[in-house]
Amino acid sequence: MTLGRLVRRGFGAILVLAFAAGVYTFAQSSSTSQSSGPSSGPSSAPSSGPVDPGVRTGPPSAGGPLIGLTADETAFFQNGQAGFADIEAVTGGANNGLGPRFNSNQCLSCHSQPASGGTSPAKNPLIAVATLNGAKNIVPWFITVNGPVREARFKKTNGVADGNVHALFVVTGRADALGCNISQFDFLPAGNPLTGQGGNPNIIFRIPTPVFGAGLIEAIPDSAILANMQANAAEKLAMGIRGHVNAHLSGNVNRSGNDGTITRFGWKAQNKSLLVFASEAYNVEMGVTNQLFPQERDETPGCLFNPTPEDTVNFTTAAGSTSTAVLSDSEAFSDFMRMLAPPTPAPATPSTEKGRTTFASIGCVHCHTPSLKTGVKIASGSSTNPSAALSNQNANLYSDLLVHHMGKRLADGITQGAAGPDEFRTAPLWGVGQRVFFLHDGRTNNLVRAIRDHRSLGSEANRVIERFNRLTTEKQQEVIDFLRSL
Repeated sequence: MTLGRLVRRGFGAILVLAFAAGVYTFAQSSSTSQSSGPSSGPSSAPSSGPVDPGVRTGPPSAGGPLIGLTADETAFFQNGQAGFADIEAVTGGANNGLGPRFNSNQCLSCHSQPASGGTSPAKNPLIAVATLNGAKNIVPWFITVNGPVREARFKKTNGVADGNVHALFVVTGRADALGCNISQFDFLPAGNPLTGQGGNPNIIFRIPTPVFGAGLIEAIPDSAILANMQANAAEKLAMGIRGHVNAHLSGNVNRSGNDGTITRFGWKAQNKSLLVFASEAYNVEMGVTNQLFPQERDETPGCLFNPTPEDTVNFTTAAGSTSTAVLSDSEAFSDFMRMLAPPTPAPATPSTEKGRTTFASIGCVHCHTPSLKTGVKIASGSSTNPSAALSNQNANLYSDLLVHHMGKRLADGITQGAAGPDEFRTAPLWGVGQRVFFLHDGRTNNLVRAIRDHRSLGSEANRVIERFNRLTTEKQQEVIDFLRSL
């Protein structure tokens, strides 16, 4: 970590405070993004039946630290939070390393709804990023002002299975990348820009996953996930909720190919830890090499401007610097996510309480498990969770952290670890009340459609959705109201 990376922390802190106050506008301010959603279109509400009231109004229900952090933990949280807002340059800036290919230039631009650490904002910041600092990028057809932040993966490249992220933008033309001359990937032909469908069949999309409460998710023992998978197995099996490895159990775990432990982050639960998650995103989304991903993804001559890895541990901190100064950015990001509190639900109402009961009775909780418990801190200091704030806590995430077959409608054709072409991790629902876009590719801003899109050939959710569809409109509305209260 260079001196520039230390200096920028103060600037980053200012950006975080400005963003919280609604002043910072590079990404859409939280107050605006909560009061309005994307324009109507294919994602608009059904003409009859329950109605999604839209993003819950009021202040953000997330973005702060966990309760019970020590003074040191709070300092590391704040340092990582500031870094989350820092803007990457290629060269000549306080924070160098962007590109040669990238999707955005800061974490916050993709994870800002309804606050730092969230998901895609209502107004897409990538439009401005495309031509920032003289860049000549053409905004891809599936990136629109009122649409979600999306990354693109190719199913195949030159006829060979791919699945990797193909960055939207290049640094060509930027004033801080003189001499680089590479072209954007070809994303044509175009399809429906709002849904991202109907275009190049070789491309699939992903939107950012929120990282609120991520430290609690990381701290859940494998044994708790497996015990929950086996709970009520007969009832789950009768509902068609099953795994392809153990047919008598619900869902399937994705595991690390090295130590065999359960992976749990990402749309297909493909990442093991928050450090891996942060480091991979830093390299894949911003093109910043780091100690976990030390090679540039494009090594075209003339486009390599910095020694690699660009983000490292700072062994020679400046005089008078704090204990956080030694951290690499990747470590700072992971600390921020690890100590980021989960969203706070809205106060219960008669409608939301009835919806909670119906949500359980029709079987949604068989996958969207209301709560899992984190590990317990051991007094000797040898512990699964050395932080008291992460020890023996109820993580009210509404997810079993398993991957399930979601059927033909949602299949993306990508395999990651044990998660096959139509399998996805059960998305945690905490904070869903303040999200704008839904499903892995952001195809809809309407929660009713997101629920109904769970039903298709081969989906483990079919019988649950059939039960939902048989409910009266009043009861369906109560379920929607409950979800928007989370």
